[in-house]
Amino acid sequence: MEERIRMFMEYESGNWNVSELCRRHGICRDTFYAWRQRKQSGDPEWFRDRSHAPQQCRQTTDAAIAEKVIAARQRFPYLGPRKLLALLDRQAPEIDWPAASTIGSILKRAGLISPVKRRRRPLDQRRPCTPVQEPNDEWSVDFKGWFRTRDQCRVDPLTVADSHSRFLIELQIVAPTTEGVRPRFERAFREHGLPRAIRCDNGSPFGSRGAGGLTTLSVWWLKLGITPRFIRPASPQENGRHERMHRTLKAQTSSPPADNASEQQARFDAFREHYNRERPHEALGQRPPEDAYRASQRTMPDREQDPWYDANHQARRVRGNGEIKWKGKFVFIGQALVNELVGIAELDTGDHVVRFCDLDVGLIDRRGLFTRFAPPREGLREPGEQTA
Repeated sequence: MEERIRMFMEYESGNWNVSELCRRHGICRDTFYAWRQRKQSGDPEWFRDRSHAPQQCRQTTDAAIAEKVIAARQRFPYLGPRKLLALLDRQAPEIDWPAASTIGSILKRAGLISPVKRRRRPLDQRRPCTPVQEPNDEWSVDFKGWFRTRDQCRVDPLTVADSHSRFLIELQIVAPTTEGVRPRFERAFREHGLPRAIRCDNGSPFGSRGAGGLTTLSVWWLKLGITPRFIRPASPQENGRHERMHRTLKAQTSSPPADNASEQQARFDAFREHYNRERPHEALGQRPPEDAYRASQRTMPDREQDPWYDANHQARRVRGNGEIKWKGKFVFIGQALVNELVGIAELDTGDHVVRFCDLDVGLIDRRGLFTRFAPPREGLREPGEQTA
């Protein structure tokens, strides 16, 4: 500041011209003229630096809108800025809501965002999920890992979701058995219709080490025209959409758990309602799953029918001990197919393939020995094929 005052004293003495003064003090002519204009305007602080901050910020968020953003975050503490924006815009489209980045800044100033520790990602070796084009092309099912409520009651949450819309069809505490699971599927099939396929792991009650990987539950699915899609053993990433939903479910309902199973189920019911009707989903263009889901046109039949096999097959009813009678011998097929009708077709090799519905479950060789087939598993998709 003193140097600027001295420079203008030299200028006003008439001993120096502007170019010489600028060169002497290391400034450009434009800067000199700007200071001179301020001095001549009568500004008593002409020699001091001015703040470059704008005197008015037109982009300052209205306090009332900021309060609405904070209130929404407090109601839905697990939603980030983008999902909050989608939710607010859906609830009050007449309001000109700020951008997601601005919402993030509002939440940060309010102390509602914690810093996230970034971890280095491992190399991605996941197999992509089968593409699904519309609702009910595929459902996914799993048990979210069991845990105990505060009164030490074990709970096993069964979860069923539509792979296309992410609509959460079932979220119910049941026994992890066929007897516990089948009634929930019966309810879902009657309310929502039948899917074309169900993606599941290989554990009970969905899969087994028996012929075709079948259980009595997946046998029932096949009779209804539903294809079981078994993921590879110990590969939960092949049901990645479902696993991601499980992480959200755990964070919002069971960390910490409820006092008892009844209260825990009430938490699950509230989560399912919010997840389906309100929670925006990025893969759906920030719409909630309910907006993307519709019931299947395939309805559940009143009675189960035996599978139909063409003239190239010989039909056999599986006995109560899991065996069929074949060419004078008893051949064990599997307990999951007890009382079911299987079809047997001869191959060019002279062996016979055993089928249930459209699924090949094993092979009877020329010696009459049965070799069970593992369930068919999907290979990698072709490059460029997109996940829906």
